[in-house]
Amino acid sequence: MTRIVSAFRAALLVLLMAASAVWAQSDDINFDIWEQVAQRAETAVDSNSISSTALEDLRSSIASFRDRLLQQQSAADPRLATLQSQLDALGPIPDTGEEPAELAQRRDELQAQIAELEAPIKRAEEAYNRADGLIKEIDEIIRARQTDALLERGPEPLDPRLWPGSFDELVAPIRTISSEISTNWNNENRRTEFIDDLPAILLTLAIAILLVFRAPRWIDRLGEWLRRRTRRGTGVWNTLLSLARLALPVIGVTLVVQAGDVSGLLGPVGAEMSYILPIVILTFLLTRWLANETFSSDDNVRTIPLPQQERRTGRYYGTILAVFLAISVFLGYLIQTVQVSPETQAVWSFPLHLVCGLLLFRFGRILRKAGPEPNDSPDTEDTSAHVTFPARLARLVGQAAIVLGLLGPVLSAVGYLNVAQAMIFPTIASFGLFALLLILQRLIGDLFHLITGRELDQSQSLLPVLSGLVLSIVALPLLALIWGARVADLTELWARFQAGFTFGDTRISPTDFLTFIAVFAMGYLLTRLLQSGLRGSVLPKTRIDQGGRTAIVSGTGYLGIFLSAVIAITAAGIDLTALAFVAGALSVGIGFGLQNIVQNFVSGIILLIERPISEGDWIEVNGQHGTVRDISVRSTRIETFDRTDVIVPNADLVSNSVTNYTRGNVLGRLIVDVGVAYGTDTRKVEDILYKIARNHEMVLMNPAPFVHFKGFGADSLDFDVRMILRDVTKTLVVRTEVNHQIAETFMKEGIEIPFAQRDIWLRNPEALTGAQETGEQPEPVSDVKEAPQ
Repeated sequence: MTRIVSAFRAALLVLLMAASAVWAQSDDINFDIWEQVAQRAETAVDSNSISSTALEDLRSSIASFRDRLLQQQSAADPRLATLQSQLDALGPIPDTGEEPAELAQRRDELQAQIAELEAPIKRAEEAYNRADGLIKEIDEIIRARQTDALLERGPEPLDPRLWPGSFDELVAPIRTISSEISTNWNNENRRTEFIDDLPAILLTLAIAILLVFRAPRWIDRLGEWLRRRTRRGTGVWNTLLSLARLALPVIGVTLVVQAGDVSGLLGPVGAEMSYILPIVILTFLLTRWLANETFSSDDNVRTIPLPQQERRTGRYYGTILAVFLAISVFLGYLIQTVQVSPETQAVWSFPLHLVCGLLLFRFGRILRKAGPEPNDSPDTEDTSAHVTFPARLARLVGQAAIVLGLLGPVLSAVGYLNVAQAMIFPTIASFGLFALLLILQRLIGDLFHLITGRELDQSQSLLPVLSGLVLSIVALPLLALIWGARVADLTELWARFQAGFTFGDTRISPTDFLTFIAVFAMGYLLTRLLQSGLRGSVLPKTRIDQGGRTAIVSGTGYLGIFLSAVIAITAAGIDLTALAFVAGALSVGIGFGLQNIVQNFVSGIILLIERPISEGDWIEVNGQHGTVRDISVRSTRIETFDRTDVIVPNADLVSNSVTNYTRGNVLGRLIVDVGVAYGTDTRKVEDILYKIARNHEMVLMNPAPFVHFKGFGADSLDFDVRMILRDVTKTLVVRTEVNHQIAETFMKEGIEIPFAQRDIWLRNPEALTGAQETGEQPEPVSDVKEAPQ
């Protein structure tokens, strides 16, 4: 348990160490001091005799130097690029090795200057590699020592011979504290000081009693008042008030400790033991608070979906666990302070391991029952579909708790005290961290309700997913510290992240990525703003048609994104020379795999430049008629007259035949076919058709409509009327109206529109009559002939 407390303290030190590392990087490197530190580290690694604490301090110094060395490698003199470009301008040395003396002298001067400027960088690179190697060796030594200490077998706590001595050794500090108080009270000077400070001590104790016993009731009354006055964000206020109920008693106990310190009656051991009391009380209250919030009695607070009975049981076991965790913290501090024997530590730790292990087992049984939300229908067949992610995670954690809760006390009983502690208490701390994450996740939903006035839909909203992801990432370092990771391990990961990776002769660091993203995002934003200005303000005031406007806006977007990428790469200082060979090797394979995509992309650029089709055009491609709705980089979206979208690859529009009915204008020809019966006056029919065509408002007179007498059909005299319409998109409307007028006019003029007829000729009708009289089925004896009317 002590290791867990120190882990949380270490988490607070990470930020301080990071800040000190940044401050240290601002100083120049003294290579003489670095050489002394490196030699001392190499000696310590070779001897493997100094303590782990000293190794950690030595590692911290080396890590500070390594960070500054990395910074010096990145901070190259800008003159290097200028000198290198001058040297490149001289060209390569001739194959014969002979060149003019003036050029040779200038080349030597430039190479000498470049070597002089590169010397600090190369020295820093050599020292960085040395520091990195020393850190790895120190980490290996410390991990090996930790493994040996973890697997070391100690005394067996079930041996009755160890119990009397362990009891006496643990009671000794209490006797020492009593003796210190008695000695100080018998000292007249101390007693006089105590009496002089008695008013301040009493006042402090009175305030502490109010904070411990009365303040929680005041907070409850405040909560009831807020619930009556406010309807939004009640979950937020309840959480804050519960935290206040946790903090005020801890402050009260701290005041009690302060009063004891002011009294002067406590000796060195008593004063040192009193300082742990606020931490003990905080451990108890925090554990109970996490249990009460996780297994809340309020059905509206569903941190983990469990039945009410299981939540009540969880709160009960949470209170018991809080008591034993507080005792464990106190005993751990006492064992460290008094330096008790391993036998005493094993004897007094085993009951704690046993009880905490059994509580873990019970918590695991409860968490395994996490299931559907309470408002789900109980008669649903597939209940697994309603199980939320926190419920699934709770089941998994519950299974692990059952195994570790049983295994930990067994190992402690056979003498593996360190292994039992490394299994039981980190598991409990992980439970607490898991509960804290669930409470924070719920608090985010309550904040959403407080701000917007709407309940957060967990199944539809993206906010719970994003907040859960962020909380999980933040919790990972804490989880690593709980399970035995060192602060140095976390800082090492951060150092590796800062160092980036080397590709060829180029080192790419996270700073380069951040610079690239920032510059590219700025360029992308400016490109979108320019497109919006062109689309909304500039292009509508010109005479450019809609297709041309779309092409200009799209081209501006492609050009802007390309320039943004180039400028971002340049600003980040990323040298793409090393990547050129890899890109050349991959281009062949990518070319085969992305051939169609590249072809469609190029075709899209051609469509935007040549503009054979534009948005709003009526086209026909691959047998599909429709209106062009969108032209993108890869494909074009066409809306058919059935109101369905057809996605056509741009390559088809460039390589295949495309009919554009509205390119440039919307004029188009309409042909209406009509037939009349034989014997009709063809001149009269022609005049009627001309009159109908010329009188229609959608038909142009230039060119004039034309009536074509096509010929003599099998059933009719065939005509067609050819008209040029003002708007070809009105073809169906005009055709329908013209057909109506033709039918009405022909009816008035007595002109018949022929249609096919069938005449049935019976060869022997008397056979049919006889069959009807006898009731027999006659044989088919008729001939069917088709004749026009």
